[in-house]
Amino acid sequence: MSRRRLTRAGMALVGAGLALALLAGEARAGKYAVAQCGWRVGADADWADTTGGAKFRPDAYCVPPAGVDPFDGVHMKSFTRAGSATVSGTRFARWRWAAPAGAGITRVQGTWWHALHDGLEHRVGVGTAAGGFEPFLRATATDVAPRSFVAGFSTPMPALEDRLLCARAASKWCSLEAGSWSGLRALTITLEDPAAPAVGIGGDVLAGGWRRGGQNVSVAATDVGSGVRFGETLVDGARTGLTEFACAKVSIGGEWRATAMRPCTLSVGAWHRLLTAGLSDGPHSVQACASDFAGNGNCTASRTLLVDNNPPAHPRSLDLGGGEGWRRASRFDLSWANPRQGPASPIAGAAWRLTGPAGFDTGHRYAAGRDRASLDGVAVPAPGTYSLALWLRDEAGNEDPGAAATVALRFDDVAPGVAFALAAGEGVPERLVATVADAHSGPAGGTISYRHLGAEGWTELPTRIAAGGKPGSAQLSAPMPELAPGIYRFRAEARDAAGNATTTTRRADGTEMAVRRLAPVVVPRARTRLFARLWGGRGRGDALTVGFGARARLGGRLVRADGAGVAGRRLRIVARPSKGAPGETARTTVRTGRRGGFRLRLPSGPSRRIAVVFPGDGGLEPARRAPLELRVRSGLTLTARPRGLRTGEAVRLRGRVRTRGAALPRRGKLVAIQYLEAATRRWRPVLVTRTDRRGRFRARYRFRYVTGRARIRLRATALAEEQWPYAPGSSKPATIQVRG
Repeated sequence: MSRRRLTRAGMALVGAGLALALLAGEARAGKYAVAQCGWRVGADADWADTTGGAKFRPDAYCVPPAGVDPFDGVHMKSFTRAGSATVSGTRFARWRWAAPAGAGITRVQGTWWHALHDGLEHRVGVGTAAGGFEPFLRATATDVAPRSFVAGFSTPMPALEDRLLCARAASKWCSLEAGSWSGLRALTITLEDPAAPAVGIGGDVLAGGWRRGGQNVSVAATDVGSGVRFGETLVDGARTGLTEFACAKVSIGGEWRATAMRPCTLSVGAWHRLLTAGLSDGPHSVQACASDFAGNGNCTASRTLLVDNNPPAHPRSLDLGGGEGWRRASRFDLSWANPRQGPASPIAGAAWRLTGPAGFDTGHRYAAGRDRASLDGVAVPAPGTYSLALWLRDEAGNEDPGAAATVALRFDDVAPGVAFALAAGEGVPERLVATVADAHSGPAGGTISYRHLGAEGWTELPTRIAAGGKPGSAQLSAPMPELAPGIYRFRAEARDAAGNATTTTRRADGTEMAVRRLAPVVVPRARTRLFARLWGGRGRGDALTVGFGARARLGGRLVRADGAGVAGRRLRIVARPSKGAPGETARTTVRTGRRGGFRLRLPSGPSRRIAVVFPGDGGLEPARRAPLELRVRSGLTLTARPRGLRTGEAVRLRGRVRTRGAALPRRGKLVAIQYLEAATRRWRPVLVTRTDRRGRFRARYRFRYVTGRARIRLRATALAEEQWPYAPGSSKPATIQVRG
């Protein structure tokens, strides 16, 4: 074939190659280019001699030294062996580039040249799937000038071959007296790789639950063509980790080309560190992706990653059951409201730390429980004031002691010390004094009483308490009573702020506190009588019941035996609150008027007993009025929703018991819901419930047997209970319309 005819055939193949390349591009399969024997790149090819090695020999020089033109002398050649006479027809030597499994050759570009004699030909072609050979370049005559060629293939081919061939029948031969050779270099082999890698994901992100901080993500991928080049992790579609695996490649003209037919490893794995601190709290999607050298990409299905890096806010409305006052039992119950977590992880529990006197420190404690909002049974080791710091932990493990809410725990189970200050032998003082000492909650009150040595009952004296000169000390004092002749024993009772009480009848030196009163000169005194009663609302008398928060009045008259009023005399009024009331015994004085009368406005508060005493003076005998009973009804509120309903529907009732500082029963206050029976005009019970520790209550009642239309009045009534310092009281009625 002449050079002109060969050039025309090459141009036709170039045009066909471009068309094939365009068609392959439309198929959208991934492609990659392999550079061979040029650009200082070696050759990923094998050489073979079909004569068994006796007639041909190879020669390759692809990587010149640095600093030399990368194409200077570069070649891949097959030579006939010198000294051989002939070679049989159809016998050849060849260089062969095999496409890796899963890929095929779609385009070839390179340079060829040759020296050919006596029937030897230079052929460049592709191996077929059936094992055949289809040349796209063929030369029969010598042309030692390197010439470029391009060829494309619509169907990807499994191999590329460069052959030096005796192009005669097998029964004939070619002379080797004149040496022949074929040359090839600067190959760019384009391969099509249609399959994307298979990708897998693993690591911490598959462990489930809420995660925080750095998390490990494993990316594993396998491929059947060019091999895996990149592995990456995507969070919410954005790349957070990328690994480029080792591949045989070189940059040529700003383009990466492979230097081997399969440039990358088929099976790879990598770990990526996912820093969740840069993500918002809540769910996120995570994917692992991989791409091969041909640019085919694939991703796993999205996996949900729950992220929370922020600790919960401080507990809301931290409340200590029973208040923050001193108590005698080492048990403290706390409750609080959890802050809203929004998209973040739920509350998993509460952490707390208790510190107190003498360096006491429990360290970090934790109480688990989803959405926990209470902590019961906290105990302290000894009397004193302790500080409890409480903060929250979420399911991701976030917690911040700096967001703690604090509350004081005050415990004192040690009774105060008390002793009379009067030394033995000092005679009869004008006032009785007892010293009280309490190192923890401190003295809070007390009384001084006396009795005749031969009597059994004690008489309480009007006692005052005053702070002492040192912390934790106080003095009880009471006036010395008017004593008849005889021996009297005195008793001092003291209590601290926690309610611990102690009693003594001894002086500080250990001797019995007793006084001997000699018989005085008898001076006859006029008898007196004391009248008193209560007023309030529409009632009056020795016993009076008033509404919650209402005030009452005390009034009466001091008279002589003949009925004449005694003016200008001071009377003592002693009001002792009922059991369960928070206050102490109140003492006050009032002076009689011109005709012996007196009046006193009593403050609002719980139920109490009121005693009026005239101690006697100036020739007048003392007088005492039996205690008066002032009962105060409980205060309640009640709301009902809805106000109109049908038979079978339930009304929602809620309200609150008002306490004015009185402690509610530990289990809550009993409340009865009552209705007004129209026929008898009596209030009948419907149900009984209890309040919570704040006095609130809720209830539901379903009307089942009402026919027609009924107007029903409901009220809430606080029932009488031990240690409840109020009389039974009711709320304002709520009216409900029920239709049958």
